[in-house]
Formats: sequence, C-alpha cells, structure tokens
Amino acid sequence: MKNKFSLAHLTAIHCAPPELTYIASRAGYDYVSLRFIPLGTPGEPSYLPADKTLVRNTKAALAETGVKLLDLELARVLTDTEPKSYVPAMEVAAELGARHVISSAWTADRTDRNFLIERYSEICDLAKPFGLTVDLEFPSFSRLTNLQEAADIVRAANRPNGGIMVDTLYIYYSQVKLEELDALPREWFHMAHLCDAPAGIPETVDGKKQIAREGRLYAGEGVINIAEIFEHMPQVPYSIELPNAKRVQELGYEEHARRCLETAKQYFDAHARKQPLKASA
Repeated sequence: MKNKFSLAHLTAIHCAPPELTYIASRAGYDYVSLRFIPLGTPGEPSYLPADKTLVRNTKAALAETGVKLLDLELARVLTDTEPKSYVPAMEVAAELGARHVISSAWTADRTDRNFLIERYSEICDLAKPFGLTVDLEFPSFSRLTNLQEAADIVRAANRPNGGIMVDTLYIYYSQVKLEELDALPREWFHMAHLCDAPAGIPETVDGKKQIAREGRLYAGEGVINIAEIFEHMPQVPYSIELPNAKRVQELGYEEHARRCLETAKQYFDAHARKQPLKASA
C-alpha cells in the first residue's frame, strides 16, 4: 500500500490552519494535522475553535485542495484543566473531517496513575461521539516517559477509541525495545509522528525539549532507525512533525515542508518493508 503523509502543525506552527493546508497541498501531502487546542507555549500563536472565520477559512482550504484533516492536537491530561474544555475543538475537528486526537500527560505527581486513567478515559468518552480516537503520546520529558507507561494507561482505561501515539523521536529518546511494540494490540495504532534526530540523547529536559521543538532532522539525516520502528507496526498515516528553526530560517516554511515530505518518501523508497506485519497481540 502507498504510504500516506500528513503535515504536522508543529513543523510550521506559525502558519495558521488555512495557510498550512495550502502549503500541505502544494507540497504534495495527503493530510494536515492541526493544533486547535493551544499549549500556551511562549512565542507560539493560538488557533482557537471559537474563531469562526478561521474555522470557515480552514474548511474552505480543505475543500479546495482535497487535503484531509488527520488529527487534532493536543488534548493534554493536566491537573488544572477539565477535559470538557476540549469539546469545542473536538467538535470543530470532527466537522473538518478529523479522525484522531493526540493526547499526552503533564502532571507532576508520579503516584497519580488513577488520576491519569480517569482523565484519559474521560477524554476518550468525550471524543467518541465525534468518531475520534484518542492516541496517547509519551514525550520523554512528560509525565509518561516511555511506551510501557503510556500503554499501561490505555490498557487500564479500556476504551474502544483508545490508542498509542508513536513518535520516532521519543522511541529513540526513551530507548524503547521494538519488541514492546509487537506486544501491543494492532488496533491501538492509528497514526505516527515521523522525524529523525541528531546522534546522542540529551542529558537534560531542556536539551530534549530544544531538539523536540526546533531541532528535528529530515528522515535519513540522523540516527533513528525509522524503518525498523515501523516494521513493528501496522501501516498507518505518518504525520511529519519536524520543527527545525535553522531550516525554516534558511528555506521558509513551505520549502521546509516540501523537503520534509521529499526526504520521507526517499527514505521509505530506500527502506521498503522487508517482513510481514507481526501478528496482533
């Protein structure tokens, strides 16, 4: 089957959703991944579901280009944020055709497993009427730092629309054993984030964040064995989350987005699947 690719919003975060959609179309992407739930990160713009003009223009861009909306970011598990606050963004995402919501956990208490299960379950329940899966990510500097911790929450929540969000950067940073992917139900995999990274795992949280937010590399340019990771997963759409401040400064967002896709396609052409998919766990 032909690989499908999405342009993740963080790759060009200063482009509003309509502009990002047009860039994705001109660059040849199948999908776009939009952030309608702001993180409040300093220096990052906010794109709000209550902005009717923005939503209308995004819908028009999707219709005009034929690019589809793959997923919504980012329904975080937070101590001081009620999951119900994400419903307006879910409603807009569903209206625009999204299929998935990415989630992650950012609480400070290492003994709060029950709270994480409860909140993640609630997010899943809120997303279900909109036909959205909720795919739990494990940034190595978040509350859930590895695949095993994230899988534990998804398994305990036991929601039919639950899932795991694999990001190749965090597979590398967390030193995930690929056999861990084999052990998970195949139906938990709906999409994945794709990027490469420089050699060496930063020792500090700030160092990891710096690479994650502005120093990711094109596929094949770094040290992550992307092909081997995806050999242990069913084929899913790949959302290219590849923020790189230096490349954007040199090339601009559109050319950077184009090179993200070109290098990904070249990488997959050179690393065709060698094995059948592992049996479902």
